[in-house]
Amino acid sequence: MTSFLKKVADYTREAVDAANYLAKGLSVTFDHMRRRPVTVQYPYEKLIPSERYRGRIHYEFDKCIACEVCVRVCPINLPVVDWVMNKETKKKELRNYSIDFGVCIFCGNCVEYCPTNCLSMTEEYELSTFDRHSLNFDNVALGRLPTSVTTDPSVHPLRELAYLPKGVMDPHDIPSSQSRAGKLPSEIIQQINQESALDKTTKNLSNISAAEKDN
Repeated sequence: MTSFLKKVADYTREAVDAANYLAKGLSVTFDHMRRRPVTVQYPYEKLIPSERYRGRIHYEFDKCIACEVCVRVCPINLPVVDWVMNKETKKKELRNYSIDFGVCIFCGNCVEYCPTNCLSMTEEYELSTFDRHSLNFDNVALGRLPTSVTTDPSVHPLRELAYLPKGVMDPHDIPSSQSRAGKLPSEIIQQINQESALDKTTKNLSNISAAEKDN
């Protein structure tokens, strides 16, 4: 009898948990049903990538010293650095540099550990081609200046949901001057500096008032 009651209690508890999970999932569904659909008319409208978006890698040939640090830190040893040793100067001479974006995982390790900052991540994400061999970029293709959604006159840039003002769901017809929901990293740093300066001023005033009371 005890085992039977235990089974019934376990079954009831599992049924209640399942109903609770189902209710939570349906609540999210019903919440989205109240929202208006937001359609981005690509390619005439494009979403603005986030500040830390890792897109196509930009390469500066003049800064590269052929140290091959990018090759060693790459999880798949992807960058190809073609160089020769100059016997007169006893220094490396770079001939060619290439990255195959058909294999690249855009982890950003090569950009992070480059000692001369000749590599940088851009916000360019349109890399689709009809031939996978076209994704193997040499130093000339990597050195091409990246395209930007905000500077392209033929494109209407739209802000993503995380960068819209509070309570706004549709990015259309939102002026670029209107503040977003969160703050930029530069604005956060500026706020921290202002708060630290204010704390220092408050401490100095308290020290001066304490010294005047002692006198």
